[in-house]
This record gives sequence, structure tokens and C-alpha cells, in this order.
Amino acid sequence: MKITNIQKVTELSKGLKALVFISFLALAPSYFSQGEGLFKAKCATCHAVFNNGTGPKLYEARQRWDDAGEGDLIYEWVRNNGALRASGKSQRANEIFQEYKGSVMSIFADLTDDQITSIFDWVDAQDPNAQAAGGGAQAANVGGTEMEEEKGIPWMWVILGVMFSIIIMAVGGVRRQLKIATKESEEGQEGLTYVEEFKTWAWKYRLYVGLVSLVVVLSLLVGFFQTLYGVNLMEGYQPSQPIAFPHDVHAGVNGIDCKYCHNSVTKSKSAGLPTVNVCMNCHKKINGEGKEYQGEINKIYAAAGWDPTKGPSGEYTNETSPIVWNKVHNLPDHVYFNHSQHVVVGGLDCKQCHGDMAKLKETAKVQPREALNKIQENIDSKIEFDRATMTMGWCIQCHEQSGVSIADGKNDYYTEIHDRLKKNDYDLLNAYNEDGRVSVKELGGWECSKCHY
Repeated sequence: MKITNIQKVTELSKGLKALVFISFLALAPSYFSQGEGLFKAKCATCHAVFNNGTGPKLYEARQRWDDAGEGDLIYEWVRNNGALRASGKSQRANEIFQEYKGSVMSIFADLTDDQITSIFDWVDAQDPNAQAAGGGAQAANVGGTEMEEEKGIPWMWVILGVMFSIIIMAVGGVRRQLKIATKESEEGQEGLTYVEEFKTWAWKYRLYVGLVSLVVVLSLLVGFFQTLYGVNLMEGYQPSQPIAFPHDVHAGVNGIDCKYCHNSVTKSKSAGLPTVNVCMNCHKKINGEGKEYQGEINKIYAAAGWDPTKGPSGEYTNETSPIVWNKVHNLPDHVYFNHSQHVVVGGLDCKQCHGDMAKLKETAKVQPREALNKIQENIDSKIEFDRATMTMGWCIQCHEQSGVSIADGKNDYYTEIHDRLKKNDYDLLNAYNEDGRVSVKELGGWECSKCHY
């Protein structure tokens, strides 16, 4: 029996609806990928899926909170468990705190309810039977040291592109069959294939097709190069750390100078990380007993091999365990950066590049340029960044805008260069001094060999 054109249209309409539904299902994995990426980035350092570790296992955590009658408070627990405990609203939060001996959970105030839900959805979707059988390596090993922190899901755009291409083709087919069914198609085109019909249409409107094609090609090229410019940008990067270190308490409330802990910053190209002994200088006496941060101080004691319960005031046990901090600021191997040159000779304050750590509750992160532009020292020095932090453009902007003091007698190296200009090329000296200052760029700060091996 011959199928009528109206029947074809009906069938195509059903197919279109099916395609939309299938495309929706195809996007579902992106939701779980978000949960997986957030789990690895925010939770995996302290929490495993199926096993208790530094913190409780997260598998069916929502069910346990629901059973305790506090299911709606789990979001507050994730974002700021210290504030939740202090509010007195949650008995469950206090029980976990006591069970894990006062270990303080990091603050994740930036997480939304939907993001937290995606984390628990992904965790609960893991198969405990696969883990028990040895086949669930991914779920079982989450929280290990080799887990990568992935947040992007670029393949989602490929799925979207394919999905919309199919929808456009399906809509075009429906439109074509409708024209045939209502006898509105142009004379002589009933028997044309899709390709032949498209060629005819494109030739008829060749001017518009050409203009649209040019715009599409240029847009793709611009998008491609913008993607390349975004490679390795690290603004806002903040890896999890083994110990919660509140800079706002140490550098802010207690006024500890950055150079006390990062004591090689004036003598070496590296600022250095504080040794456990530096921490113990204070924390032999400050043990946090009865405080929410006692668990974090206990981690320092474990690393130093210190037992505060032995002897009249504690003793070393010689059973040490190193603290493995996660590096925040990473430079390529071909880039040379010397902290002492910038801090001692250049006179830079740490906050001009690292942000105001005295106000940061968590451990260090790569500050975005907008935050650095608000630092008073940068404002006073007339330094304003519009390039992403930790990029070459960011460094070049600083060298172009930063002035070098050569009249205070502190920078003999630059004073000598200045004196040579006076003797050898006074015209060049006048050109440099037109703006009333000598910039790092004018003293060779843009030479490739200054920063690259």
C-alpha cells in the first residue's frame, strides 16, 4: 500500500519528538560528569565513596542525614560545617565532628545546592558490588593521590552540535513533506533529492548564502584562536590541601608576616613552604583543645612526631609523617622567576601578586586579575592588569607599568645602569624619563632571556 504524504509528515513528526527525547537523554551524562568533577576537585582529598577516611564515606550520605531527620541540612554541612555546628541546628554535624576527633572540614561556600546534589547523585550512582568484586577501581580509588581534578566536559558541545544538526535536518524534512503534501512546492522540484533541492536553493540565494558562510567561517576561526588563548589559564585555581590552613587567622588576626613561614622568599627564587618545625614553634603551645580546629593541629602533631600527652608538656616520638602539600602556582619548565629579585630589589609586596592572604579563609589560590587590581599597593603603583594571572601577558604588563626607584640608594644595580646612560646616551635617557619614571621594561625587563632559559 502506498504511503501518503500526510502519513509521511506524521511519521516524521513522531521521529522528531523521539530525537528530542533521545538528545535529552544523551545530555544526562554531563550532569553526572559535573558531579564527578566536583567530587574529585573538592571532596576526594578527605572523602572516599565507599570507605571512611579522613572524613566519612559519602555513599548514601543523604540517606543517613534523612534518617537522622536532618536531610535538608546536608547542604549547609557541605558548605560550612563549622557554621552549622555553631548554629546548634544540627546534632548530626556535631556527631560527625566528634566521631572524627575534631577534624575540620574545608569551607565550600561557592557550591550551589544543584552542584552539591550532583556530587551526591554521582556518588550514589557508583556500584558497591563492583568495588567489592575488584572491578570498581574508579569508585574505590576515588580520593587517592593519583586522581586528576577535572572540571571541564568539552565533549558535551559535540553532543549538542550533533543533536541540533539532527533536529535541523528533521525539521527540514518535515517542512519539505508539508510543502509536497499541500502542493506548495515549486514546479519541477517534486522529484528532487535533499542534496539537489539544497543546491537549487543555495544557488537561488547565493549572495545571502555566501555572506552567511563567510560569517560562519570567520566565527569559527575567532572561536578557535580564543580557545587557544585560553589554554593553561589558571585564574581561580585552588587545589585541595591535606590540612586546612586559614590564612586570615594566621596572617590576619595574628599578624604573622608572610616571610616568617615562607622564609626563603628574600634569599631564593622560591618562596618555600614552611617546615613542620616552623608550625611547631607556635603549636607546641597552641593545641586547639576543645576547638573546631583541633583535628587540623593533630595532623601537624602526627607529621612532626609529637605526642602532647607524654611528659609534663609533650614529647617527640620520632615517628614522623611528611605533609604533602598540593602546589598552587605552577610555571612551565622554560620559565624563570626569582622571588628574591622581585621582593628585595623590586620591593614588591606579596599581596600584589598573591592577593590579600590576610583575608583568605582557605589555603592559597591563583587570584584573578580583578582581585589584584583592587590591591592598594597596585593602585598606588598604577599597575592595572587586563591579562589573566600567571600568563606571559600578565608579567609583561607588570614590567611595563612598574617603575624602578633609582634615587633611594637601595638598588645599586639599576643606579649603575642609569649612570651609564648619562655618560653614553643622554638622548636615550631623556626619552626614558619623559614620563618621569624608569620602568622595568626600559631597563631590559622585556628581554626574552630575562625570563626564559
